[in-house]
Amino acid sequence: MADPLDQLEFNLTELLRDYKDTKEVLRALQASVDVFFLFTMSIIIFFMQAGFALLECGAVRSKNTTNILIKNMLDAYISGIAYWGFGYALAFGEPDNAFLGWRYWFSEGIPDEKLSHWFFHFVFAATAATIVSGAMAERCEFIAYFFYSSMITGFVYPIVTHWAWSEKGWLAVGFGGVGYQDFAGSGVVHLLGGTAALVGAAFLGARIGRFDDDGTPKPISGHNVPLAALGGFILMFGFFAFNGGSQASVSKSGDGLAISHAMMNTIISASFAAFTALLAKKFGPAVYYCDRHSTDDWKLLSTINGALTGMVAVCAGCNVMEPWAACVLGLISGITYLLWSWGVEKMKIDDPLDAVAVHGGGGLCGLLLAPILKIDGIIYNPSNTDAWLGFGVNMLGAVAIIFWTAAISAIIFGSLKAFKLLRVEQELEIRGLDVPKHGEPAYPSEAWGDGWSAGHINAKGKNRMNSSGGLETFVLPVVLPGQEGDDKSGTRKDSQVNFNLENSDADGYSNEAFSEKGESTKF
Repeated sequence: MADPLDQLEFNLTELLRDYKDTKEVLRALQASVDVFFLFTMSIIIFFMQAGFALLECGAVRSKNTTNILIKNMLDAYISGIAYWGFGYALAFGEPDNAFLGWRYWFSEGIPDEKLSHWFFHFVFAATAATIVSGAMAERCEFIAYFFYSSMITGFVYPIVTHWAWSEKGWLAVGFGGVGYQDFAGSGVVHLLGGTAALVGAAFLGARIGRFDDDGTPKPISGHNVPLAALGGFILMFGFFAFNGGSQASVSKSGDGLAISHAMMNTIISASFAAFTALLAKKFGPAVYYCDRHSTDDWKLLSTINGALTGMVAVCAGCNVMEPWAACVLGLISGITYLLWSWGVEKMKIDDPLDAVAVHGGGGLCGLLLAPILKIDGIIYNPSNTDAWLGFGVNMLGAVAIIFWTAAISAIIFGSLKAFKLLRVEQELEIRGLDVPKHGEPAYPSEAWGDGWSAGHINAKGKNRMNSSGGLETFVLPVVLPGQEGDDKSGTRKDSQVNFNLENSDADGYSNEAFSEKGESTKF
């Protein structure tokens, strides 16, 4: 018969072994849950590329649709190559110092545990590059896009990432034990992208017809409001993962609370920013001119951009704010968007997407207000020296991000302009980039119509009923500026209709244009 003490010792040994095995399983499960969470959030953030594509597509004229879509598509691929090759190494490579890292080039030596971390920051880098493409839409050379997009995702953005989000980064370390507060990238992603967009648009110049000779702005409408609205909805959807996913884990104590704060504050800030932009756009002129009849329209696109600005602004402190503070931030960021949009236009800089106002203005606003509005921030205790120090660190971070991004962007875009690689030729810009650059008009004329009705568009022109009840084709010529028979504005004078090719919603090469009254005329 076995000794009871020996049996007890055996049982305790087995129990201890089972405990250790269970502990290892739980640790592995915890790590797997965090990895799954990070990849899930990353995939949702990646889907924001579709939102950017649709928003930009709807905001440009139809003759440049394919061009803007392929640029948004390639943003992901260029970012994938550049960030894999050298971006992540500069941002999070080990060993490192206060300014940059220098390991993991082309993922050499990267631990398996960091692969989810790489993917999460890759989608952030792609977002920063996409911001710039919207501000430079409809007149930027394709080769220039390749160059600046790879430089932003592979060099400009990773350096700032290291400053702010690596353990040894000089902004992350901060001063006096108080570091830089930018939870989800109001400064690192959005202010950086907005600054690069501003510099790029300034070097590129305005689209033909955007400003009169005396500098008076002339609106150039996009061709599809529903697409732009759908893109805006997708971006709003993605922002919940953008902000909530920045916690980077879900298994540790306090993770759930931080994620809950981040997502709730995101929608509150967006909601108040959207209504602020909508109402200020509608009634702002009446207040300014003290005339109740001077109201504007209820603007859909301003409402979308206002909401996006609110989401951008709340990125910096969404995890450490009370809901009422997100409300205040939304009110301020809605006004911020309108003021930045107005200021950029006053500088005669053409930004078709208002990317500078949304991302640059919203990012700066959120970065500076986060230390004020966060829990235990300046608004709670004005005598809190740590809160004021945090405000100073964030202000220093904003200045550093702006100067770094503006300086490198000026070199990039200035070099491209000097070598005449930045902007397309005037004729191509007027007629559109889809056909000459890609050979793929987004809305080919031969594809229109049901094929049975009189008025169906074919490759030669428009079919119409003749006096015998049959179909006949008639074609009218499209005249470019400077050709015989047109005036100086590029508008052909005809007894039936006036065509203005600069603002047409055609592909620029088919027998189709828009009348000066905005009516579609296909011939």
